[in-house]
Amino acid sequence: MTTTATATVSAKQRPGDRWFSGAALSAGTMILVTLAAVAVFLIIQSIPGITATNEDASILKSDFWSYVGPLAFGTVWAAAIALLIAIPLSIAVALFISHYAPRRLAQGLGYIVDLLAAVPSVVFGIWGIAVLAPAALPVYTWMTENLGWIPLFDGNASGRNILTAAIVLAVMVLPIITAICREIFLQTPPLHEEAALALGATRWEMIRMAVLPFARGGIVSASMLGLGRALGETMAVAMVLSASGGITWRLLTAQNPNTIPANIAQTFPEAYGVNINVLIATGLILFVVTFLVNAVARWIVSRRKEFSGAN
Repeated sequence: MTTTATATVSAKQRPGDRWFSGAALSAGTMILVTLAAVAVFLIIQSIPGITATNEDASILKSDFWSYVGPLAFGTVWAAAIALLIAIPLSIAVALFISHYAPRRLAQGLGYIVDLLAAVPSVVFGIWGIAVLAPAALPVYTWMTENLGWIPLFDGNASGRNILTAAIVLAVMVLPIITAICREIFLQTPPLHEEAALALGATRWEMIRMAVLPFARGGIVSASMLGLGRALGETMAVAMVLSASGGITWRLLTAQNPNTIPANIAQTFPEAYGVNINVLIATGLILFVVTFLVNAVARWIVSRRKEFSGAN
């Protein structure tokens, strides 16, 4: 009986269905093949760079790990600061658009936020170095003079520091996080919201009890997607950041750790020989970090898949 039903379903399958199924399968397979090819290329080309010393590559002071360590720290440090700035602002904007603003205003704000994602990173870099850095320098100077006892704000203030680069990154990832959070908030079951309001909750209490718990997994997914964008950003950071190398927690000085993407963009045009392999090896480190970030995000989301707007 089951065999006959299966044969009937197969006989009724149209040619278009078969073409679509094959195209979808091919597209999914192509993604995996491309990802595997990129990983294999990075691994093969990185082996000479990982095993190189300063005698083999001129850009190394000792070995590869002492070279990539400060770069990895700067990459994660800048992206983490950017997320600390962008996530609360993105959630607030998304909540305002989805639950507070009038319909016409919400549509206009949604379009504006989405358009920010289309701005090239070079434009953000020009804005950061020409507008943000000079405008923020008086604030940075005040912070070093009055909050210099805190290690983060110690040193001589400069406009081109890690905090300015993080603010630029936060503006760049804000439309991504906001757009996803907005859609997740709008997917909250109306019965949950109406039940909270019927019990006497205010609008904010309804959002806190019904909307935010439902959207927790989606917020994590949006944040990790924004983190991936921040980790891989190149030109804006290269233009804004005054990088001197090394590892430092100071936010406002001109001595800042560089990031892996910015370092590759600045160093690759003049690289030769094993130096190229060293830079490719740093790209492999960034590839692994990004992969781990996405894996952690998927694990966090899967823990709340029964009650999550991300699924």
